[in-house]
Parts: sequence; structure tokens; C-alpha cells
Amino acid sequence: MRERLDRDTLRAISRGTLRHYDDNAAAFEAGTRNHDVSQNVSALLRHIEGPAPFTLLDLGCGPGRDLRTFSELGHDAVGLEGSAAFVEMARAASGCEVLHQDFLTLGLPCGRFHGIFANASLFHVPTQELPRVLGQLHAALRPRGVLFTSNPRGQGEEGWQGDRYGAYHDIVAWRTYLSAAGYDELEHYYRPPGRPLHEQPWLATVWRKVG
Repeated sequence: MRERLDRDTLRAISRGTLRHYDDNAAAFEAGTRNHDVSQNVSALLRHIEGPAPFTLLDLGCGPGRDLRTFSELGHDAVGLEGSAAFVEMARAASGCEVLHQDFLTLGLPCGRFHGIFANASLFHVPTQELPRVLGQLHAALRPRGVLFTSNPRGQGEEGWQGDRYGAYHDIVAWRTYLSAAGYDELEHYYRPPGRPLHEQPWLATVWRKVG
């Protein structure tokens, strides 16, 4: 069994990971500016029930690329980001509301969002904290709201990769956590599209809030 992380260790994980993004914000923005995640955007939007526009949370919005996409599609898009540098960049790039919050100390309004877009973000949450964080996202969704996640997949590895902390789950483990938190699976797939599985390091999943 993995040793439980204490409060000071969790703070250090957040501070170290966010420092990495603050220190590399400009390079990260330039390197991800043209990433095509339209497959992921479509996967979230097609499962949301009711008429658009939707109120959406971009969890870990980074410098604001996808936040701007949702806004340009006519939705009420709200970002959430722990890196102060990214918060400034996302606000400037999108003109949207961007919440400056650490994933491990979320303060979200109950029932505000039709959908949550967690693209390349939740893998930074230590596994022991994942049930709590998923529960907070569940509470922030409207009834039958939709959660999209995309994370680098693995076999339960967890720890520091350079200056960033990550936890890497396979589909079986990820299903266990999401189901326990009150979500029903709608679909999953691997990315990038059109490649053999061993060349698809990203696991994308879509879930509906139940209960």
C-alpha cells in the first residue's frame, strides 16, 4: 500500500508543480498553442443535455486555448487554474472569468456547470486526494451534467516527473474512482487518434453525473 501523504507533502506537491508551470508559462503556451483537441471538445459537448449555450468549467485551463474555443462557440466558459502566470494569460486570451484555485483546495459553487472539461489536468491530483476532488466536481455540476477527462495513462505509477507531480491510471482504475464518485461512463477512447494503442499515451473519458 502506498504511504499516505501528509498535509505538508501535499502543499509541496502543489507548490512545486505550479512553480514549474509559472516558470515555463511562455514556452508551454507556444508549445501547445496549435494542439488539436477538437475531438475532446466535441466529446464533452455532444453529451450535454438540453439546449445550448452551456455553462462550462475548463479545469486547469492553462493559458486559455480551450477556454477561448468554448467562448467562441457561444458558451459561458469559466476557467480554473492554479498557476498565477496562466491565470493572467488565460484572462487576456479569452476575456473569460478565470478562477485562481489550486486543485487540492477547490472552492466551487454547487450546481453551476453543465459540463466540466478536465483536459490534461487531473493527473496532477495525488491518488489519495482523487475521490475528494472528484466529489467536489460532482457537486459543481448540474443534475446529469457531464465531466470530460483526458490524462496520460499508466499502471498506477505516481510521483515526481522532473518538476511536476503526476499519477497515471489505466481505464480499469479510472473507472473505479469515477464510479465510486457518482458518475456513469458515457465513452472512452485513446489519443492521438488513428494510431496503434501503444502509440496512444492519452486516455480520454466522458462521464455523466448521477445520484
